[in-house]
Amino acid sequence: MIPEIDDILARLVACPTVSRQSNLALLDYVEGLLAPAGVRLERFENEDGTRANLWASLGPEGSGGIVLSGHSDVVPVTGQDWSTDPFALHRSDGKLYGRGTADMKGFLAVAIHVMLTAAERALAQPLHLAISYDEEVGCLGVRGMLDALEGRPERPALCLIGEPTGMRIATGHKGKRALRACCHGQSGHSALAPEALNALHLGADFIARLRDRQDALAASGARDDAYDVPYSTIHVGVMQGGTALNIVPGRCEMELEIRHLAAEDPEALIAGIAEDAEAVAAPHRNRFPDARIEVEDVSGYPGLDTPGDAEAVALVTALLGGDPTPIKVAFGTEGGLFRDALRCPTVVCGPGHMAQGHKPDEFVSEAQLAECAAFLERVVDVLDRGEAPAPAT
Repeated sequence: MIPEIDDILARLVACPTVSRQSNLALLDYVEGLLAPAGVRLERFENEDGTRANLWASLGPEGSGGIVLSGHSDVVPVTGQDWSTDPFALHRSDGKLYGRGTADMKGFLAVAIHVMLTAAERALAQPLHLAISYDEEVGCLGVRGMLDALEGRPERPALCLIGEPTGMRIATGHKGKRALRACCHGQSGHSALAPEALNALHLGADFIARLRDRQDALAASGARDDAYDVPYSTIHVGVMQGGTALNIVPGRCEMELEIRHLAAEDPEALIAGIAEDAEAVAAPHRNRFPDARIEVEDVSGYPGLDTPGDAEAVALVTALLGGDPTPIKVAFGTEGGLFRDALRCPTVVCGPGHMAQGHKPDEFVSEAQLAECAAFLERVVDVLDRGEAPAPAT
C-alpha cells in the first residue's frame, strides 16, 4: 500500500534535519519506501558519513527524462515561538504545520509519493528524484552528488527544483556570494585612542564604501524588472570586534554577501569590494604598516536564468495550467548547480510560499500539495508516453 502524502510528510517532518546535522534517518525512511518498489537508489555521503545525498531513478537507464529535486535540510527553530511542536506535523483548517513543510519537505513528500505510483508503470523515459543536504547553508551538500553525476554520459532533459513558488513556474533567481572581511588595525588604551588604529572604525569606513557601491549598482548596474529588487545587492550581515570599552580594538570581522543578477559578473563585484578594502586601509600604513582589510570569498552558488522560450519551459507551463507567466524568485536554489553539472534546462516550481518558510508555525496548504501531486502525475504521464524533450547534446 502506497502511503498518503500527508503520512509521508509527517515522517519527513519528524526527522529534525537541521542543516549540518545528520539526515541519514530521513534517507533510511525514504529508501525503505522506494527500494521495495524497484526504484534504483544511490547515496553520496559527505566525508564523515553523517549526511548524504540520494539519487533515485525509475524507467530506462540512459539519457533523457526529468529530475525532481529537493533538499532535506531545514533551518533551526531555536528562539522561535511555535504554537505546536515544530517536528510533529499538525493539521488545522486545511494547513499542515511543521518545520520544513513549505521549505521544502512538502514537495519531497509529493515527489516520493509520485515516484511510488510511477513505479507501477513502464515508463518510456527516466524519472529521477534527487534529495540533497545542507542547502540552507550555501547549497553545500549537493555538490558532491553533482560532481559524480557530471562525469557520467547520461543527461536529463529537464530538472525541476521543487522550492515553494505557489505552483508558479520560476525561470530565474539571483546568484549569491558570501564573503568574510577581516579588518586589521592596532590595539591600544582608549585614553590614547588617536595613537592606535581602531579596527571597528576601519570596518565602518569599509561599510560606507560598500554602501556607495550599492547605490551605484542600483542607479546604473544591470537591471531585471522581473525581480522585486531589480538590481544586484551588497549586504553586510555581521560585524564583530572589540573586547572592552577601554581598549581600542585591533581586529574586526565582518560577513557580507552579494546577491547578483545573471547579467552581473560576481568576480568583478568581488574585485571592486577588494579595491574598496584597500582604499580604506592604505592611507593608514604610513603610521600603521600592518593596516589592512582582508576579503575572503567563502561560498556561493550561481544564479538561474532559463530562457522563457525553452522547450522545457513550454512543457512545464502546459502541464501546470493556470497562470502561464513565468516568474523570478528572490530566494536562491540549487537550480544553477544542477543546470551547470547536468547541462539541462532547469526551472523552479513547488507547493507553498516562501513567505511561510523559516518562521514559526511554518505551513503548507493541503490544496497546494494536491495541486503539486496532480502536476507531477501529469509529468509522469509525459514520461510514460515518451514525450519529454530530448536532452541537450
